[in-house]
Amino acid sequence: MTAAQKHNVTVSGKGVQPMLFAHGYGCDQKMWRYITPAFEEKYKIVLFDHIGFGASDTSTYSISKYHSLEAYADDVLAICEELNLQDVIFVGHSVSAMIGVLASNKQPERFSKLILIGPSPCYINDENYTGGFTEESITGLIQSLDSDYLTWANTMAPIIMGNPERPELGQELANSFCTSDIEVAKDFARITFLGDNRTNLADVTTDTLILQCSEDVIAPEAVGRFVHQQIKGSKFEQMKAIGHCPNLSAPEETIEKIRNFLEN
Repeated sequence: MTAAQKHNVTVSGKGVQPMLFAHGYGCDQKMWRYITPAFEEKYKIVLFDHIGFGASDTSTYSISKYHSLEAYADDVLAICEELNLQDVIFVGHSVSAMIGVLASNKQPERFSKLILIGPSPCYINDENYTGGFTEESITGLIQSLDSDYLTWANTMAPIIMGNPERPELGQELANSFCTSDIEVAKDFARITFLGDNRTNLADVTTDTLILQCSEDVIAPEAVGRFVHQQIKGSKFEQMKAIGHCPNLSAPEETIEKIRNFLEN
């Protein structure tokens, strides 16, 4: 099976330079549908689904292989190699921001820019770092997810999305969670929420933009500023967008921030 088949890769756009969009936890490539049309005239748009999500093929999945975000970074690189993508602009949302960091650290020559939307290298607080969650709260979150994934998904999605005055956004995220492969989603949650990629940030040499949402319960402002401090020469942009998914809740602002970074 090719990487393109495995990850349901779709390619569009009139340009040559690739923009590779990587979705967040429990989502799929459809989450970029409000963003990508703005860039199709100038760039080659490459979309894919992480293993276990969207229309990806889970037949090759095993927790022994996908036991860390490194394996997901390897998938990104496999797609790049198979499609011969060079000078890549990588746009990663949430956990995919760190997947992009790992991929660019492995093959920095392949990437021209990283755009990290709501990144978090570590969700758990420690003495000198605010990740947004205590160890106990993360443990509770994972236990809740393990015991009743569908209830967890329907409860957490509106909280993650924010924008309670627009309940349809939270419902879309909940629907996306609920159509994921549940066992993969459980494994991916442990890898995501228990992982610590803070030491990988200082190794980034790719030109990087950090987009930080307001009132983001998953990746609070302190986390975004930490990522900015650790990635030398990175640019930090505080967004007006509320919640954790500006690609859905505030596509116009998201497009504007990305375009300004690419063109200036």
